[in-house]
Amino acid sequence: MYSLAYTIKMSKKGSHQIKDYFDFVVPPLEGFWWQDSVEGIDYAHKERFNFISCIRMSEFVTDEVLAWAKKESAIKKGLDFSSVKLITLTEGKCVQIMHHGSYDDEPATIAKMHQFIAKNDLELDFSDQHRHHEIYLSNPQRTKLENLKTIICLPVKEKKMKND
Repeated sequence: MYSLAYTIKMSKKGSHQIKDYFDFVVPPLEGFWWQDSVEGIDYAHKERFNFISCIRMSEFVTDEVLAWAKKESAIKKGLDFSSVKLITLTEGKCVQIMHHGSYDDEPATIAKMHQFIAKNDLELDFSDQHRHHEIYLSNPQRTKLENLKTIICLPVKEKKMKND
C-alpha cells in the first residue's frame, strides 16, 4: 500500500497529472480488526483476527487514480495490487488512546480504555461499520518493541439508561 501511496504522491514529478492533486504527507498505516462469531473482540485469540489494512487518502484519489497507481506500482515492484480498493469509512464516536510498546501488550492498554468507557456512561459499539481500529505511528521494522506507538480506537455509544 505504501508503494501505491508514494506513486500517487510522486505523480507530481512525472507526466501523469492528477486532477485536483495537492502535495501531501503519506499517512501512517491503519488497521481495522474484528473476529467472526465473537461479540466484540477476544484479545486472547489473535489467530482468529480478520483485518483490513488501509492508508488514508485525499478525495482527489479516485478509482481512476488508484487504477493508474496500481498499474505503475505493479510494473515497478512486480507485486499484485488486485485486492486493493478505495473504501469510505465513517468511524463515528470512539474512545482512543496512545499505546506505547509491543502489540502483545495492547490488552492492558485496552483494559484502561474499558475502565474509561464504563466511568463515562459509554458502551462498546462494535459492528460491521465500527471495528477495533489501530493507527501505527511507528515502523516495527525500525523501532524497538518497547518504543512502538499505536493509537487504539474503540467504537462507543452512549449507554442506555434503564428506566426505573
